[in-house]
Amino acid sequence: MCGPPQVLADRPDGTVVRSGAIVAKAHAADTDREALAARIALAAAPQLAGILLPPLPVPAPAGAPLPAARPVTLWPLGAPVDPTDPGAAPWAEAADLLARLHRTKPPFPLPPMRGPAKAARAVARMLAALRGGTTALPGVPAALSDDVTSPPRVPAVEPRDPAALSVLAGWQALPLWARDEVPAPARRGGFLCHGDLHLGQLVRHPAPDGPWLLIDMDDAGVGDPAWDLGRPAAWYAAGLLAPEDWSVFLDAYRFAGGPAVPADGDPWPALDVPARALTVQTAAVALAKCAAEQRDPDEHEQLMIESCARIATLPPELATGPAS
Repeated sequence: MCGPPQVLADRPDGTVVRSGAIVAKAHAADTDREALAARIALAAAPQLAGILLPPLPVPAPAGAPLPAARPVTLWPLGAPVDPTDPGAAPWAEAADLLARLHRTKPPFPLPPMRGPAKAARAVARMLAALRGGTTALPGVPAALSDDVTSPPRVPAVEPRDPAALSVLAGWQALPLWARDEVPAPARRGGFLCHGDLHLGQLVRHPAPDGPWLLIDMDDAGVGDPAWDLGRPAAWYAAGLLAPEDWSVFLDAYRFAGGPAVPADGDPWPALDVPARALTVQTAAVALAKCAAEQRDPDEHEQLMIESCARIATLPPELATGPAS
C-alpha cells in the first residue's frame, strides 16, 4: 500500500526515493559492499538502539536473483530537521546522540570511518569541476571522486582561481592522515564514529514527533570521534554557527560523557585538525557547485573559502592552543 515514489535526492554517491512510509537508497555502483553490509548491520545492532535509525529488511527477489548494479537499502521514513527554522535546530540532541555513539564499544569489526576520504573526494570534485571534469586529485581513487572520470593519480596542475588556490593551500596544510593519505594515528582511532555529521543526518522516528536518531551510515566506522564534531566546529570558527548554538552543542556533548574532547577546558587542541579538514571540504564542495552552476560564491560559501586561506598559514597539527 505504498504511495507513488518520490525522489528525495539524486547524486553520484546515492539516489534516495520515498514510497509511503519507506525510504529506499540506491548506493553508488562502486560501493564496497562488504563494508556497507557491516555499516548496515551496525545500524541494526541492539547496542545502537535509540541512537541510529535501524534499517528495514530488503525482500529477496522472486526466482533467480539478478546481480544488482547498485546495492539498495531500505529505511523507515523519519521527519527531518526543518531547514526553515534555525532556532529549532536540535544541537543538544545531536550532541547527545554523538556522545552515546562514541561511548559505545564497536559490537563487531568495522571498516575505518570515511571522514578523511570524504574530504579528499570533495577536493577532487572541486578540481574536476574547475577543469571540466577531466582531472583527478593525485592519490585519490576515481571511485572516491564523484564526477571525476579520468584515471587516478593524474598529475594536477593547480587552478589559477584565487578561491580554489586558498582551498588547496588549506588542504596542503593538513596532516597526511586528515587527507586520507596515511592511517590516522592510533591515539585517534578505535571509537565508533558517524563520519559525516550534520543536521541533515538527523530524523525523528516515528514521524513526526518521535525521538531524534542518526541516519546515513555510509561513512560510519571506527576512527577519531573528534571528526564528528568537526563540521559544527568549522562553522563556529567561520562565523556561520552562533556562539550560543556552539556552546549548547559542546556542553551537551561533554555532559553526555563524549570522549572526543576533554570534560572541561579548551576543546580546540582535539578539534583543530578535523575542523580545518571540514572547512576545506565544505569550501571545496561549494566551489564545485559554483563552477557547475556558473556563479560566484555566496556570502556563506565565501566565509568558508576565507577560512581556508587563514588555516593555510597554520602548522599541519597544533600541539597546543586553539586554531580558531
